[in-house]
Amino acid sequence: MKVTPDTLSDPYHATDAWGDTTLDALFRQTARLHPTRMALVDAPDRADWTGGDSRSLTYQEAEREIDRLAAFYRAIGLTTDHVIGVQSPNTVDTVIAIMAALRAGLIVSTLPLHWRQKNVLEALNSVGAKGFVAADRIETRNVGAAARDVAADLFSLRFVFGLGKDIPDGLIELGPMLAEMGDDLTFDEGERDKAADHVATISWTRTGSETVPVPRCHNHWISSARQCVHEAGLKHGERILVPYSLSGLTGIGAGLVPWLLVGGTLHLHHPTSLLQLSRHANAIGADYVLTPGPLTQILDKKLVQESTTIAAAWNVAAPKPGTFTPQHKVVDLHIADEFALVAKARGPSARVQATPLGKQAGPNGCESGPALLEVAVNKDDNGPHALLRVKGPMVPDIGWHTHTGAHTHHRDQEGFLNTGIPVEQSEDGLKGFGIPGMQANGVGDLEALDEIYSAYPGVSEAAAFLVEDEVLGARLYAALVPVSGNVPDAKAFFAYLDADGVDLAKIPYRVLVLQALPRNNDGTVDRERLTLRTQRLPAAVA
Repeated sequence: MKVTPDTLSDPYHATDAWGDTTLDALFRQTARLHPTRMALVDAPDRADWTGGDSRSLTYQEAEREIDRLAAFYRAIGLTTDHVIGVQSPNTVDTVIAIMAALRAGLIVSTLPLHWRQKNVLEALNSVGAKGFVAADRIETRNVGAAARDVAADLFSLRFVFGLGKDIPDGLIELGPMLAEMGDDLTFDEGERDKAADHVATISWTRTGSETVPVPRCHNHWISSARQCVHEAGLKHGERILVPYSLSGLTGIGAGLVPWLLVGGTLHLHHPTSLLQLSRHANAIGADYVLTPGPLTQILDKKLVQESTTIAAAWNVAAPKPGTFTPQHKVVDLHIADEFALVAKARGPSARVQATPLGKQAGPNGCESGPALLEVAVNKDDNGPHALLRVKGPMVPDIGWHTHTGAHTHHRDQEGFLNTGIPVEQSEDGLKGFGIPGMQANGVGDLEALDEIYSAYPGVSEAAAFLVEDEVLGARLYAALVPVSGNVPDAKAFFAYLDADGVDLAKIPYRVLVLQALPRNNDGTVDRERLTLRTQRLPAAVA
């Protein structure tokens, strides 16, 4: 299925920004040339946060598993362009499940790990998913049991697969079943016109309270990853460490697909602490480590291999990048939600480079190369900030044919996608994508959270706001104004959110109880004052 019109894709092919190679073809090429090279390696602490023992596979071994699973998908009736959801942490099994789905011509809908059953059900229903792959558990959450309940409520979902060790009844346990079948299943690939232009994945973005599908074809992903590979100077066969889940632009575009492009070794990691990440990177001699931008300076001091490159991901909710003199090469990845990314290596000054407006440099590092992204802004009619607009080979088309919800993202007459992301400008360009304090990572518009928090019994009004954190960059807080004569209980408030199935990214770190919310002159909530009050008066926080 192709969703990008020929009026866009034809010029991309003409400039060589797009090609004819799929993500699966990249993998098969390395498997053919370097069969004994290590392809996938689990984190050594895998058993601490999901079921199953740590595994490692060479390209030859991974190729066999991918081929068998692709054949199994096809044998049970999952056919080309069927959507299959995946909610599983970073393991070898997860990557095999994704790559096998791509080989079988399925469309993989990667779901954020913090989503609860209600969010998963809504998303899979909106894209008409036919299958679902879920881990047995993610840390203490029983994701497999939740997947079984999703299947009971979703008529279109025909197959639910389990990964891990303790798979609940009602799920098809993939690992043992494929092991029993051995090499009896082989995949017979058919021809597909312009296969790389067909949709490979559906990820998700939020606008206010909406959950909007973002389909990306193979060429969209490769265009995004080429920026990262070029700026990081990744060489063929290098070791890549990815702590981001494979559920969006950061984990896939800056982690999984760069691994496919360079035919390296992908080391999977589940983030539990910065110390654990640095130990993992040092133990494997990582050449490329993907990490949240706010942690860059701390991680830089802990890495022992001088040649390691740190890819620092700055999302729309991150604080402004600081300036320091790193001991390692640092590449800043400015992530515009699920719409686009810009990779910029820091120069000798160690200062984060601004993103200039206009066309970004091509993958060969010169202006003559194909532009993978073009950046522009427009004035926000409802606010004081400029809003980000993007277009080019890496920018997807938003929405899905079975998704009935309306969304605000659309292309203007110049072909730019309006992201709705507020940005700050400088003389050199944009300081980053997003303005600190205005959006929460994985949540989007803070105003959408106000309604959720204010629905708690005994609260007259509420507001979400962000407080800077030296480790996470920003933490989500909630300010509650009680009904006269009522005193909200913080523990009961958290229990209410949990019982209502609110996804984990929307649950605040702490609660602040006030007599009234501070307001701007236009009547909107003054979230900056809430942030300042909390940072100055920590004792007032429940």
